[in-house]
Amino acid sequence: MSRPFHLACLQTRPMPDFDAALEEILPLADAAVRAGAEMLFLPEYCGGLRSGGGVLCPPAAPEPEHPVLRRLAGFAAARGVWVNIGSVAVKGDGGKIVNRGYMVDDTGVICGSYDKIHLFDVRLSETETYCESATVSPGGQAVIHQTPFVRLGHTICYDLRFPGLFRELAQAGADMICCPAAFTRRTGEAHWHVLNRARAIENTCFIVSACAVGPIPGGGESYGHSLIVDPWGKVLADGGTEPGAIHARVDIGMARATAARIPSLCHDRPYGGPLSGDGQADRSVA
Repeated sequence: MSRPFHLACLQTRPMPDFDAALEEILPLADAAVRAGAEMLFLPEYCGGLRSGGGVLCPPAAPEPEHPVLRRLAGFAAARGVWVNIGSVAVKGDGGKIVNRGYMVDDTGVICGSYDKIHLFDVRLSETETYCESATVSPGGQAVIHQTPFVRLGHTICYDLRFPGLFRELAQAGADMICCPAAFTRRTGEAHWHVLNRARAIENTCFIVSACAVGPIPGGGESYGHSLIVDPWGKVLADGGTEPGAIHARVDIGMARATAARIPSLCHDRPYGGPLSGDGQADRSVA
């Protein structure tokens, strides 16, 4: 049976290289552990993020020798804490990278990874466009990490706009879903809070979203406001607009109790096929 546990989201600034990223992460991680955190959550591209010409170009390395991954695994082992590395850029095939997140246990062993499925190819205005697929290869597999505290679904940033992925994770047994992000300030101000709360409410699960904050080297800005949201949609903690950490003591039993009260995960029904062009159900007989 699970027990209540203490988690912390680290709200870090986008940094241009591995060393600067680690200098940002490690003091916050150390302070969070000293404050009692048993599991840490980091943002998307926490190992570094740059942009140029509408293209995200984070510093990348092969997985076996990735300096941020190795250093954080060492930190987890040294401090006896679980670490969800929201994502780092890992060198992939064909000159592209993979936007990959990791679950590291309290002995420093990588016990799971997730490759971002939905890539951020958007045009927000005449002057603000992003094309993540220009440099990133998408993943294709939903992932749940098994931990002593919680069954944790892993998503990343733009995935937040695709409720089907969250539904699949919740119906497969995730009591909590993390969505590490480097959400843009423009979209964050409009949609970040409502999307996180909606994913929690509709799936009767906790949502934990560590989000980077501040200017991205090369252009753009991350929104911050890392969130911990309970299954009733209540915001337990909000990181605001400065680097730092937010904390919550979470009882996973609340997710199961909420699901028992409103068992919507068991109530999905087929919709009867596609609609015709006039909005009426197509009842033609072949």
